[in-house]
Amino acid sequence: MGDRWHMEVDRGVCIGSGMCVNHAPDGFRLDTARQSHPVAPETDANEKLLEAAEGCPVEAITITLLAGGDPVFPPED
Repeated sequence: MGDRWHMEVDRGVCIGSGMCVNHAPDGFRLDTARQSHPVAPETDANEKLLEAAEGCPVEAITITLLAGGDPVFPPED
């Protein structure tokens, strides 16, 4: 992919399902309140991270291009 991404988890939406950790164990961690956090909010584009965002049951994960802020996930309609 070659791009750099900025990842965020909306803590008001996150239900702590752990699906992101299952898809990308090196990319996400759950805290003691079972809220997800990206391990590195700024990271190289990675298929596993995209799978984690796509697999989130409540779409709490957003990914944007670091350069320019264009959305990666969820995609613009």
